[in-house]
Amino acid sequence: MECPDIARRSVPGQFFMLRGPGRNDPLLGRPFALYDTVLDDNGEPIGIDIVYLVVGKMTRVMRDWRRGDLIEVWGPLGNGFPVPETGRLIFVAGGIGQTPFLATGREALGKRQYGTPQRKIAAPPELTMCYGARSAEYLAGLDDFSTAGIPVQVATDDGSAGIKGFVTSLLEAELQRDAPAPWVFSCGPEPMLIAVQKLLAKYETPGWLSLETPMACGFGACFSCVTKVRDEQTEWDYKRVCVEGPIFPAADLILH
Repeated sequence: MECPDIARRSVPGQFFMLRGPGRNDPLLGRPFALYDTVLDDNGEPIGIDIVYLVVGKMTRVMRDWRRGDLIEVWGPLGNGFPVPETGRLIFVAGGIGQTPFLATGREALGKRQYGTPQRKIAAPPELTMCYGARSAEYLAGLDDFSTAGIPVQVATDDGSAGIKGFVTSLLEAELQRDAPAPWVFSCGPEPMLIAVQKLLAKYETPGWLSLETPMACGFGACFSCVTKVRDEQTEWDYKRVCVEGPIFPAADLILH
């Protein structure tokens, strides 16, 4: 999507709300994570790239969009992943939760810069991505990650690619390695995030979870996307995923 101003300001982990103009079915926009920015011949951001799976009314409409069509895009929204301050970084993705990690990985490896002003990465960390899906046919973007230099380990429920089992098995093996303590960034369905959160607590590892909570407005007005977050004064409070998130420290979230 050609939107230079949005592209210049976007950082990995943020998202956008998309809507077909003049449509009332679906009436509300839908959130989509930044896959990467699109650069012109001079290396300047001129657009954004997203990846989606056709599962509902909005994505069926998007399937028919063509070059030159006008669409409504508002963003960038949310807080994005923090700048890594570690020599080792692990991504954990489940289902369509791999979408934020192409840009996040390119930035971490020092291959791209994002945001206005551009974020600075001190040194390329050791990086690996653990990616889980139902079966091989649901794995997406593997060639993109390979081209970007992001090593990917795969787990599938049926064993049709990578190891047979859950992606958290790959994560636990990484956390057990005799290697520098990592940071963990994770995105995926809530049951997977709960399992990741438990492993991070077990191995006393800092991590950040990107929630896939459904959203209606994207900018905090409707309070439809709240989640429970620990609070020092009141034990916990509701926070808006679209504004205070979608990324939260794993230790702060109260997931069920």
